[in-house]
Amino acid sequence: MSKPAPPWLKPFTDYGPIAAFMAGYFTGDLMTATVWLMVATAIAVILSLVIERRVPWMPLTTAIIVGVFGGLTLWLKDESFIKMKPTIIQLIFAGVLLGGLAFGKSFLKPMLQSAWTLSDAAWRTLTFRFGLFFIGTAALNEVVWRTQSTDFWVTFKVFGLMGLTLLFFLAQTPFILRQNKAGDA
Repeated sequence: MSKPAPPWLKPFTDYGPIAAFMAGYFTGDLMTATVWLMVATAIAVILSLVIERRVPWMPLTTAIIVGVFGGLTLWLKDESFIKMKPTIIQLIFAGVLLGGLAFGKSFLKPMLQSAWTLSDAAWRTLTFRFGLFFIGTAALNEVVWRTQSTDFWVTFKVFGLMGLTLLFFLAQTPFILRQNKAGDA
């Protein structure tokens, strides 16, 4: 049985590894940033396990991918592996969301239903949109890391992807509010 989490835990586990990556890059290089990311991600997973007595699937999936791609980056001394990591994570999220829809499941609903009352059709629409968004951000990450400098890619990864996610979420707000009202009526 999981314990209730303190309010600082989710932001710390969500953004701590990103902050560590950025700090590692700006005080060293991409290899340093990769080490810091791997350590911070491991700490985030351990904290979730110790405090909540569980690790949510998204942070666990991210931790596994960080471990594999970060490990390959360091072992082979090849930056391309850590640069592919956001693409892989985004494609996994898209695959889970769109795959769930193919089997009649909206995996966003259990994660967000405490915030909104939406019809099943609205949950399917929102899930489909998020799935497409993740495919788009995966493609964009591929274009950026393959065509731009490492400095540009790090800035894009830390600020660009987060900013795009925020903008996408804000763009969904009118739909959610309309559907939420319909669900309350």
